[in-house]
Amino acid sequence: MDFIIIFQAGVATGTVLLFATIGELLTERSGVLNLGVEGMMLIGAMTGFSVTVATGNPWLGLLAAMLFAGLVSQIHALITITLHADQVVSGLALTFLGTGISLVLGEGLSKAGTVALLPSFSVPLLSQIPILGPVFFTRQSILVYIGYFLVPVTWYFINRTRPGLHLRAVGEYPAAADALGINVHGMRYLYVFIGGMLAGLAGATISLAVAPGWFSELTTAGQGWIAVGLVIFAQWDPVRAAVGSYAFGALRRLILDIQGPTVLFGFANPFYYNPYWGFFLQMLPYAFTVIVLVIGSREAIRKRLGSPAALGNTYIRGERGL
Repeated sequence: MDFIIIFQAGVATGTVLLFATIGELLTERSGVLNLGVEGMMLIGAMTGFSVTVATGNPWLGLLAAMLFAGLVSQIHALITITLHADQVVSGLALTFLGTGISLVLGEGLSKAGTVALLPSFSVPLLSQIPILGPVFFTRQSILVYIGYFLVPVTWYFINRTRPGLHLRAVGEYPAAADALGINVHGMRYLYVFIGGMLAGLAGATISLAVAPGWFSELTTAGQGWIAVGLVIFAQWDPVRAAVGSYAFGALRRLILDIQGPTVLFGFANPFYYNPYWGFFLQMLPYAFTVIVLVIGSREAIRKRLGSPAALGNTYIRGERGL
């Protein structure tokens, strides 16, 4: 079993989770919980693939995917920020809506064949570094390298800039932020939109960079829910989100490879051609996500992990409290 190939593929597939997780992280940092990541990813995958089929240009498909998913996210923003509805219910409804939209508008796309993919390349010199070079810098999609750049930029933005300070203030103490002249509702709308765009980018990454240029209703395979769990696992920190995303990507690839006809650590592979073990292994990432979500739903643990104090709370100007 070649672990270099597993980790290399894990970085590629983990980039999908990275984009979705960073988007949800920014949204939650503003105080809005959006459980519609899965639906927005499906919309992004469908839009990116269909626009690429129509135009032959994957970059246009990528931009269209981000824009459409961002616009759909504003439905959740309107319902929760302006109409003060429950954020959990609205997010779940957004997942169903996004799934329905992608199935209706994407009907027949699974038979459209493959499309042009975004370019992949190796980085000179960096690809020659032992172990790290083949994993991170050899024959990776350009979106993988954009993911590398996104993590430190997001961390710096949140922790070292004035707009990042405003973001944290809106997510922690919206009443205090409002008293200082920060437009709480406007900022929440903005970061829900940014989160939606990154979820759309994650979906388009599947259909235009990771997968061989295709789309189906099973494209995302529950990765949006894993991204929501990774935000809690990462304690709302972009660097931890990157580590978790790449680790989950490698785990998903390992689960596939470990079921192949290979020798495992010098012994005959007990997982080869065993459907029961296969189902169990494929369940592990999602079981972990459920456990993280259950643990993270407890208020005391959320505070200990560093959850934004106003996460999930509706802010009504003039009312006492958060």
